Amino acid sequence: MQSRHVWIVAVLLVLLSISMAVFAYYEIPGDRIASHWNAQGEVNGYMSKLWGLSLFPIGLAVICLIFLIIPRVDPLKRNIKKFRNYYDLFLIVTLLFLLYIQGLTTAWNIGFAYDMTFAIVPATSVLFYVTGVLMEHAKRNWFVGIRTPWTLSSNVVWRETHKAGGKWFKILAVYMLSLLLLGNVLKDYFIILFLVPTLGVAFGLFVYSYWLYYNLKKD
Repeated sequence: MQSRHVWIVAVLLVLLSISMAVFAYYEIPGDRIASHWNAQGEVNGYMSKLWGLSLFPIGLAVICLIFLIIPRVDPLKRNIKKFRNYYDLFLIVTLLFLLYIQGLTTAWNIGFAYDMTFAIVPATSVLFYVTGVLMEHAKRNWFVGIRTPWTLSSNVVWRETHKAGGKWFKILAVYMLSLLLLGNVLKDYFIILFLVPTLGVAFGLFVYSYWLYYNLKKD
C-alpha cells in the first residue's frame, strides 16, 4: 500500500472515530462515562462524557500527526524509507487498535456487558504481532524501534536486537491469545500474567542490546 493511500485510510479512520464519538454522545445517558477498568474487569474510573468521548478522536489525530512528522524530521529518514511499508502498516494497525478500544468503551457505556480485560486481549495480540513484524524490518533511526544507546550506536547491534525483538513480540502475541483459552481459571492472575512477560521482553531487549554491543566492542 502506497503512503498516499495509507493516509487516505488513516483520515477515514479518524473521521470514523469522530462519528462514533458523536453517536455515543447522544446515545449514552448522563454526563459521565466509565473510562477505566480494574484487573477484575470492574469499572473504577469515570470521566465527563464530553471529554471522555473526545479523547479517542484526538488521540487518533495526534498519532497520525506524529507518524506524518517522523519521516520528515528524523536525521536518518533515509532509513525509514527502506521499511516505509511496515511503518505505514503499523500506523493503520495502531489506529484500528484505538478504534477498537473506543468501540468497546462506547458499547459498555451504552449498556452492553462483558469482561473488558479479556475483550482487549485479541486486539493487543494483533498489535504486538505487527510490532514484531515492524521490528524485523526496521532500519536504524531515532524514533521507531528499540532505541537504546547501543542500538543507535551500531547497525549490527540494531539489526540483531530487532531480529530478536521481532521474534519475542510475535511469541508474546501468541502467548496472550493462549491466556484467553484458560478464561476465568486465571482471571485473578490475568494482569500479572499479562504485564510481567511484557515488561520482561522490554527489559530483556534492553539488556540484550547492551550485551551485543559489549561483545562487539570486545571482539
